[in-house]
Amino acid sequence: MKDPCENSAENEPEEEVKAAAGDFSEIAEAEKGSVADSDSDFETEGTLGLGEVVKDTLYLGFCQAFNVVPVSCFLRQENAAELSLRHRGLGPQGAQALASMLTSNPYIKRLDLRDNGLCVAGAEALADVLSKNSSISDVDLSENQFGAPGVQALCAALTVNQAVQKMKLAGNGLEEQAAKYLADLLLVHTGLKSLDLSYNQLNDQAGETLGPALAENTGLTELDISWNHLRGPGAIAFARGLEANIFLKVLDISYNGFGDLGALAVAEALKVNNVLEELNMSNNRIFAAGALSLGMDLRVNQTLRILVVSRNPMQSEGCFGLLKSVQDNTASALELLDISDIEVNRKFDDLASSVKVILPGLCIKKGAQREQYPQGSAPK
Repeated sequence: MKDPCENSAENEPEEEVKAAAGDFSEIAEAEKGSVADSDSDFETEGTLGLGEVVKDTLYLGFCQAFNVVPVSCFLRQENAAELSLRHRGLGPQGAQALASMLTSNPYIKRLDLRDNGLCVAGAEALADVLSKNSSISDVDLSENQFGAPGVQALCAALTVNQAVQKMKLAGNGLEEQAAKYLADLLLVHTGLKSLDLSYNQLNDQAGETLGPALAENTGLTELDISWNHLRGPGAIAFARGLEANIFLKVLDISYNGFGDLGALAVAEALKVNNVLEELNMSNNRIFAAGALSLGMDLRVNQTLRILVVSRNPMQSEGCFGLLKSVQDNTASALELLDISDIEVNRKFDDLASSVKVILPGLCIKKGAQREQYPQGSAPK
């Protein structure tokens, strides 16, 4: 089967596509002029207004120029605040046709193009949109095979126009090189509040690149970097970035490989970080020693409300150490301690009963936890 991201020999030359699209623009402008000179009433109920007629003509023209099937729901949703076109198989050409109409669209605030095989060409077309459109603030471009080149184009666009506040780039094959572009973005884009980089291949080197950028970032409040390959020195460097960050409130680093040394680095960070409220470290190869390191943080931290450490081999000893630290912290803000899928003994249960007396608002989640994995994914 042909890779949809490979250039097809059947594709029209770029000059011909532009020329064809230009012809349709001229037709639309002529149509706009002729209609404007008439006395027709476009306010009749059920009839498209002048602007809608012209925009639809342009979009259909671009689709014909790019040799793609028009997305009918776009014609119905283009004036809505949210445009959701998930799993539509748009491909690079479909993205280019769509982008031609999004640049100046003042209505759409949230754009969802998840799983459309947009590839690098599609990323570049949308990057052009995001560099100019000041209305779109929430974008989901997950599962589109962008790789580093696609992310490079998008990061450059977000640097020019900082209207986007929430970006999802999950499942795009991002590796070490992509981390460099993302790090540069974090250093300059202070308006970006939420970033999803889950289900990629960000590794040790990526962690060493992103850590210092996270330390300097002055806007991000939510970061999801779960299901990557942060471990060893990369995990430690990333955790040190957390230590200096004073804006991040929600962090998901689950399903990486932080291990005990990574857990120690996170604990050291949270001793001085007084902002983070939610931390997910599930399935990170943390044993009892790493859990006891995290306990050092829980003994003094006053802001963390949610801590998820499920599916770690810390056993009952590690869970007991975490909960004992919470008990010893009279100023603890913890509301949820999730130790799902970790077997605990009677000693832990007795301590949990005692803690519930002094901290009745604390929820301790135990037992088996069934997780839903995206199609084609599997636990590490």
